[in-house]
Amino acid sequence: MCGIAGWVDFTRDLSGEAATVAAMTATMTRRGPDGGAVWAAPHAVLGHRRLSVIDPTGGQQPMLAVEDGRVIAAISYCSEVYNHRELRRELVARGHRFESDCDTETVLRAYLEWGEDFVDRLNGMYAFAIWDVRREALVLVRDRFGIKPLYYQRGAGGVLFGTEPKALLAHPSVAAVVDTDGLRELLSLAATPGHGGYAGVDQLRPGEMIRVDRAGLHRRTYWRLPAGEHTDDLPRTVQTVRGLLEEIVSSQLVSDVPVGVLLSGGLDSSVVAALATAALRERGGGRLRTFSLDFAGYVENFQPDYMRDTPDAPYVRQMVEHLGSRHTDVVVSTAELADPTHRAVALDAIDLPYGRGDRDTALYLLCREVGRHATVAITGESADEVFGGYAWYHDPVAVAAPTFPWLGMFGHVNDDGPDSATSLLDPGLLKQLDLVGYRDAMYRDALAEVPHTAEQSGPERRMRELTYLGLTRLMPLLLDRAERMSSAGPVEARVPFLDHRLVEYVFTTPWAMKTFDGREKSLLRAATRDLLPTAVADRRKAPFPATQDPEYERALRVELRGLLERDDARLRPLLNLDRVRQAAAAPVGPRSGNEARAAIELVLRLDAWLERYHVRLDLAD
Repeated sequence: MCGIAGWVDFTRDLSGEAATVAAMTATMTRRGPDGGAVWAAPHAVLGHRRLSVIDPTGGQQPMLAVEDGRVIAAISYCSEVYNHRELRRELVARGHRFESDCDTETVLRAYLEWGEDFVDRLNGMYAFAIWDVRREALVLVRDRFGIKPLYYQRGAGGVLFGTEPKALLAHPSVAAVVDTDGLRELLSLAATPGHGGYAGVDQLRPGEMIRVDRAGLHRRTYWRLPAGEHTDDLPRTVQTVRGLLEEIVSSQLVSDVPVGVLLSGGLDSSVVAALATAALRERGGGRLRTFSLDFAGYVENFQPDYMRDTPDAPYVRQMVEHLGSRHTDVVVSTAELADPTHRAVALDAIDLPYGRGDRDTALYLLCREVGRHATVAITGESADEVFGGYAWYHDPVAVAAPTFPWLGMFGHVNDDGPDSATSLLDPGLLKQLDLVGYRDAMYRDALAEVPHTAEQSGPERRMRELTYLGLTRLMPLLLDRAERMSSAGPVEARVPFLDHRLVEYVFTTPWAMKTFDGREKSLLRAATRDLLPTAVADRRKAPFPATQDPEYERALRVELRGLLERDDARLRPLLNLDRVRQAAAAPVGPRSGNEARAAIELVLRLDAWLERYHVRLDLAD
């Protein structure tokens, strides 16, 4: 996917600062390998790195709108607007002329026609910047769910912005500093909306627009989840979900470059693949390309655990045979997962020590291989948050816990103990950070945002809260991971389950209807069962896989011993060295996902981040 960056300053002439913004955009060459450019004006410089998807020859950026020989607006765009053809027809009828076939120009012309209200007309995933020359104003926009990232830092005279933190860190005025709340955010995985990780760096919130002009910075939330009333009965609801999904998947197949589907053999990705196959057949297209991830020796040595009772591969094979797709199995070895080079790419893709260990590396390696065959990959991401697929939505303990349900299910309300992922960190640091208190505050803030109706009470009210928490606090972490790892491929990952029309409709549907058959994702399964083999339709929810090969954990422990030998390691003062030594010498755990492995992965990730990004920690006493 593309990358954008820019600099606006009303107190100085930026006409000669193109090289500075070019350096900012160059940090994102991996996600935009097809070209880069910079456009400069007296008070604004826009930069762009491109991954060509729509109109490869005519969509170069930054793109300019010119009237009477003068530039009136410029745009730098990291986006995909799926209804751009419909918008274009309306704009042509209103007298606009187009010089390309790309959605970038449609969005720019929509702004010129409708002003800032144009965002209400967009359907897609997007993060972009428009410099309005006439008003001397910068408009920054992020899509309704934050599928596309956009970071910024305010300055005395304006603002810096970029798709990724690394773009901002390349500017000479921005330092990689993390304060106490920043470290709390990283370790608690609270996904507080707007938090950028680094001190002074913020994110646009999902559904937010920011205008920067001489009067300052002005925020506007143009979209939020609705309270809403659901009036359809069950058959009508199932029918509506099916119709929306057919329309959405069909629209997201539109591309001027090869498109594929990431197929896990689970319900969500299988539904997407089946709908895509049907849409291609209807329009006389070729066979669908599908891609799946597997680990070497995984099926032969698989051990069930509390999250996953079967491997993916048998279900993937059923779907490939059922659809007749052109399929590629991407088999990742343990050596590839443990390779520090690959893990470094995963860290560089996200710029922060969030992460899920080998899952991040595996997803990057999958997308790297996909990128050799297709530029666009449609995914089943976020169906669990929309339709209620996670186990904690159906676990009484998690539902009743006074915390985020993904913590409550596993008893992690107070999770700074010896079995936690933070168990190898210094006890004094953990006491200072008070991660439990931080999460509790963030949880209460999130609950205060939930849109309720007067009629909601009891279980329905609580399930509305948990659904909102999943969509606004957990989903951003997973979306960001998927967006960054796919962009490192580079691949544009599309997310049909996050079309806002579908999410609005399902969010306002009563929980009793979402679970009408006593299972998770009842509506999705009922709406699409006829498209799938029975075994796939009935398959229990399984998360993104982690390797179960003990050699991976053994490699981590070897690396941990190497960290202990580095007396000058920047992370060393933050560690409980006795526990780290014990972990380095301990035997390999019994299976994937154990807390000991998670703790080691966290330490190694923090160490790599501090070293590679030259991070300065500014922790208050």
